[in-house]
Amino acid sequence: MHIYLNHPIHGTKVAISDLEAECDVENGWTIYNPSTPSIVEETVNLLAVKRKYTRKVAETEATNEGN
Repeated sequence: MHIYLNHPIHGTKVAISDLEAECDVENGWTIYNPSTPSIVEETVNLLAVKRKYTRKVAETEATNEGN
């Protein structure tokens, strides 16, 4: 019998006995079933998009500095 466990720091592991799984749960591990799909939340990028200057804008800025 295989029992799948997950820990926020240590990752995932497989326990091969009920006694091992019980001890791991007492130490912060959680039991999960890998055959059930997990719900993945969409991440939203809140950072502003950095735009590079186009060549045309960079050329006009260079010519304005020369005047």
